[in-house]
Amino acid sequence: MKYLLLTTMLLISLNSFSQSCDELMEYVKSKSYGTTYHSYTSTAISKVTFYDLTIDYNSYYFAIVCFKGNGYSCSEYIYQVSSSTKLYYSMNYLESAGKAFWEYIQPYNETLNCAPNFN
Repeated sequence: MKYLLLTTMLLISLNSFSQSCDELMEYVKSKSYGTTYHSYTSTAISKVTFYDLTIDYNSYYFAIVCFKGNGYSCSEYIYQVSSSTKLYYSMNYLESAGKAFWEYIQPYNETLNCAPNFN
């Protein structure tokens, strides 16, 4: 319940700044420095960047995942994650970025409704 309330407050706070997932992603990038984890050997994930944001004395955590495309391109998607997601992902992504993504980031795919549908 608390997480739902915080998500609602975030969306209300960002409503004046963002109308789409792309705009939300640009807002997060512009307001915070990220920590990036590159996945050179992964066939699906190019990199994941984690951002911490404080809005009205509340902390919010985001992961922007860059999925590999053709050539050197990638498609970015934003996830609102928990405060521990960065730690868990960073400890496991070298073994398998895909497995770490599915275990620690993908469970948050419906929080912002900005993630791709893998079904």
